[in-house]
Amino acid sequence: MTAQADGLVAIETGDLTKRYGDLTAVDGVGLHVGRGEIYGFLGLNGAGKSTTIRMLLGMARPTRGWVRLLGAPVSTGGKGPWARVGYLVDAARAYPDLSVHDNLELARRLHRVPDPATVDRAIELLALGPYRHRPAGVLSAGNLQRLGLAKALLHGPDLLVLDEPANGLDPAGIVELRELLVGLARSRGVTVFVSSHILAEVARLATRIGIIDHGRLLTELDAETLQRRSRRRLLVDARDRATARAALEARGFVVRDGGDAGLEVADDLALDRPDDVAALLAAAGTPPTELHVWQEDLEALFLRLVSEHQRTEAA
Repeated sequence: MTAQADGLVAIETGDLTKRYGDLTAVDGVGLHVGRGEIYGFLGLNGAGKSTTIRMLLGMARPTRGWVRLLGAPVSTGGKGPWARVGYLVDAARAYPDLSVHDNLELARRLHRVPDPATVDRAIELLALGPYRHRPAGVLSAGNLQRLGLAKALLHGPDLLVLDEPANGLDPAGIVELRELLVGLARSRGVTVFVSSHILAEVARLATRIGIIDHGRLLTELDAETLQRRSRRRLLVDARDRATARAALEARGFVVRDGGDAGLEVADDLALDRPDDVAALLAAAGTPPTELHVWQEDLEALFLRLVSEHQRTEAA
């Protein structure tokens, strides 16, 4: 069912491809992002993230394939649903000699937003009050980024496309940005498509994640799939590791040397019932000094999937 038919799809692409001479920057990407989702778009530098985003926004012409945003087709220089789309791509830009307020006032007029108070609300939302009358050219990188986000949100878009929106923000600013985006998705049903290199933050923020490498979309993961595909291990340590290992292997567990972490036990039974492992070691006279379940986080999973893909490509 197409985006136009069901009305519930914010971003849809088919066979989206971009070549520069012999270089294929984006290779047959098919995206399907539902309304109200926060979609994290991950990839190493040069993986094709920014090129994909530029094609989504009509800033670059696809070599092959198509894009629809909010049910409307997108083409370079053509009409699109831009009154309902906010974006921040590459780095935040502003007129350096104009104040924060005047930059936003200009954006309000360009978007034909009738209410002048919209500017004040955007300043408050992005905590730019102390810099209202300050020229944009003297803002710190973090505050310039806040100004860029304020411009992206000024007209109340239904879809936000953000390329590395946390650039320049301090840790407190990153948390504020996360809370802002989650709030927009939950309270107003705004769809957020965000690329970022801060993987731990994406894991907290996104409802679904896509991983791109060498221009190809490797996989898409929702929270449940992420949990299922993440590797788990039971890490065990004891004062007498050799005795502990012998006791575990005698009971049929597969045990590996975990280096400084002690011993790794990957069996499902051990992962599901770590207390039984502790009791076994205690009965063998070598009670555990440490015992916990380790689970692969998004960063480790991302690097593993990309590495596996690159090895496959090289084979």
